[in-house]
Amino acid sequence: MYLTDEQDKVAKGEIAPLPWFGSESLAQAVAFCQEIKGKNLTKNIIREIPPQLTACQFGFEMAWENLHSPDTVIDNSLSYSYLLPRGKKAISICQTEREKGRKTFKWKIGVESLETELLIFQQIIDVLKGAQLRLDANGGLNQEEAIAWLKAADASGMVEFIEQPLPPREFQTMLELSKQYQTAIALDESVATLTDLETCYHQGWRGIYVIKPAIAGSPQKLRQLCQQYQLDVVFSSVFETEIGRQAILKLATELTAQRPLGFSVNHWFGES
Repeated sequence: MYLTDEQDKVAKGEIAPLPWFGSESLAQAVAFCQEIKGKNLTKNIIREIPPQLTACQFGFEMAWENLHSPDTVIDNSLSYSYLLPRGKKAISICQTEREKGRKTFKWKIGVESLETELLIFQQIIDVLKGAQLRLDANGGLNQEEAIAWLKAADASGMVEFIEQPLPPREFQTMLELSKQYQTAIALDESVATLTDLETCYHQGWRGIYVIKPAIAGSPQKLRQLCQQYQLDVVFSSVFETEIGRQAILKLATELTAQRPLGFSVNHWFGES
């Protein structure tokens, strides 16, 4: 979508819903856009987009900022994690990418049996040689499996964090586990929207938050929460287009992102 001002200056924004992850549906986003099409929008009208339309909030606010605010220069020193394929194929890919100098990798777990994946994990660790690995379970482990992975991660000394080991409904268990092991736990599905993020914060989470800005909600509110609570954040992709990607990289630059971004996914589209 795009906005145009009185001088015919145009600014683009991206609305890319991911309803199974917590945003509105594409149909809901289209209906909202049709509803306000042709209207004279103001900053306040955009700020009042309903909270359930998180992707619309992101798209319209970023377009408005691009239209009315000076461009933020993206920090070229931002680093990225590389998303590995699932299963054994990750071993050879990890070797190739490590030789290119990549330092942070992400690998999905909870796909095959625990025993199989722990064996592959050990081989990946042998290849990494000083790099860091993020393990992403997408909430697919049970408590016993999560403990096994935390123990293995602690022993390796090379796991940056385990992302969403348990389903969101098991928040309290993840909170307790986060206090028992050296390896950090990061929330992802539990903090799909900024409302979810605030809830987890007020329930005591002081660990890592993996945030997908394109579907989380208002960028302005995201800035406020990150600054007010001094959140430990990883910005992550939902396979946005370049429009959404640039908007999120600007946010990362503004907020001085410390951890590698979860944006090294272009190879999934046939790029290196």
